[in-house]
Amino acid sequence: MPLSKDEVRHVAMLARLGLEAGDVEFYADQLSGILAHIDRLQQVDTEHIAPTAQVVEIASRLREDEPRPSLTQEEALANASATVDGFFRVPAIQEET
Repeated sequence: MPLSKDEVRHVAMLARLGLEAGDVEFYADQLSGILAHIDRLQQVDTEHIAPTAQVVEIASRLREDEPRPSLTQEEALANASATVDGFFRVPAIQEET
C-alpha cells in the first residue's frame, strides 16, 4: 500500500521533522517499501513458535550464591580510622545543618 504525499507530511508533522519540497516523494517511496515489508512479515505463520524476549539464549556468567564464612563486625571495623556505634564513620560530603 503506497503512502500518499499527505500521509508522509502527516507522519513528518507527528515526528516533528521538517521536510524539504523534494523529500516528500523520496520518503513516500521509502516508507511504502518498509510498510510492504512489514505486510510480508505479518503473513508468516508463527503460531507454533514460542514467544521469546531473546533470540539467542543467555547464560548466567555468575557463580552460584553460596553462604560462606565472613568477617565479624569487630574484625571488619578493626582497621577503620573511625567508627560510631559499630559502623564505619566517613567524612560528610555535605555540610551538617
